[in-house]
Amino acid sequence: MTALEIRDLDVWFGHAHDRVDAVKGANLSVMQGESFGLVGESGSGKSTILRAITGLAPQWSGTIEVEGQTLSGAKRDRAFFRTVQMVFQDPYASLHPRHTVDQVLSETLHLHGLDNIDKRVAGLLDDVGLGQRFRFRYPHQLSGGQRQRVAIARALAGEPDILLLDEPTSALDVSVQAEVLNLLADLRTKHGLTYLMVSHDLPVIAHMCDQLAVMRNGEIVEVMSSATLRMGNPRHEYSQELLRASVAPQ
Repeated sequence: MTALEIRDLDVWFGHAHDRVDAVKGANLSVMQGESFGLVGESGSGKSTILRAITGLAPQWSGTIEVEGQTLSGAKRDRAFFRTVQMVFQDPYASLHPRHTVDQVLSETLHLHGLDNIDKRVAGLLDDVGLGQRFRFRYPHQLSGGQRQRVAIARALAGEPDILLLDEPTSALDVSVQAEVLNLLADLRTKHGLTYLMVSHDLPVIAHMCDQLAVMRNGEIVEVMSSATLRMGNPRHEYSQELLRASVAPQ
């Protein structure tokens, strides 16, 4: 079953002479339970695709289907957010500074119309490897990796099928990036999740994803398997450049 289908997607910002075309004619298909990566340089349009799916980039044309349901415009209803959730890049900006972890998760569960809030909060914290001792802490009392775990728990609160991951570890210290990536891999297996993951880091995508699309200047220039990437056999010249850059000495 196809979890996410995108056909002929154009996304733009501004109007007339001020229009900027951020995504041009994008096509991709993500199967249920698959982890699919979007990779490319900054400004290539990767995150814009995620924002179009969630309604955060309202000016778009083409077709976006989520589990067979065709989306339109920028408005997304509660049913959509029970199916699709997004984890943002910056864990420092994505949590309310005056809300405890308990408040963040409890309010999210209420918004999804779920009951047994206390039990669910405890389960979410256990799921992301934090536990009850973090429940009444504020964001400033958490490390970057712990904040991102809370953000992941919040995304899981509505029991979605699909997670959109926008550079979920790029703002974290190198020492904790692997921990969060391994957590995401474990959660995907445990809950049968589908991932659409944005990254500029080819090794991360090769580790996390089954398939990937390479983007350049708003266009998808190549779709390949992660096995093809690991073997060093991309077809497109730009994909080859990215691969060479990722393995070059720093």
